[in-house]
Amino acid sequence: MGNRLLIEGLSDAVGFVGGALLGFWLGRLFGLDLFAPGYGNASIGAIVLVSLGGGAGLQVARRWRALKSKDTQE
Repeated sequence: MGNRLLIEGLSDAVGFVGGALLGFWLGRLFGLDLFAPGYGNASIGAIVLVSLGGGAGLQVARRWRALKSKDTQE
């Protein structure tokens, strides 16, 4: 049980951080600066991309884990 929870937590963390980094670099590619002073349009756009990337990465990690558990049950 403990090993399953550890794998779940680590895969969620890796998926979230990986997705957030992908969103960050995508924002940099579009010229959006997450760390710009104030809350201008570019900064808000970068925050949205990082948030969406983190959420998408988390969902990808959970789907991967579900597929992996389905394969081991068969």
